[in-house]
Amino acid sequence: MKESLMEILCDPLDKSDLELEVDERDGEEIVEGRLIGTVTGEVYPIEDGIPNLLPPDMRDDE
Repeated sequence: MKESLMEILCDPLDKSDLELEVDERDGEEIVEGRLIGTVTGEVYPIEDGIPNLLPPDMRDDE
């Protein structure tokens, strides 16, 4: 995921802003990390460069 996507991404639950926490980068790509809803506090994982923005009740957590 490119950090520039933060300009257009929002929390799917309430459309508020998201905060980015990065665990691993590869150049300009964010490989691992999380997006956190500034209002809801919901955490959306970034795995293998792909943000999972499904609402919590629709995720298949393993």
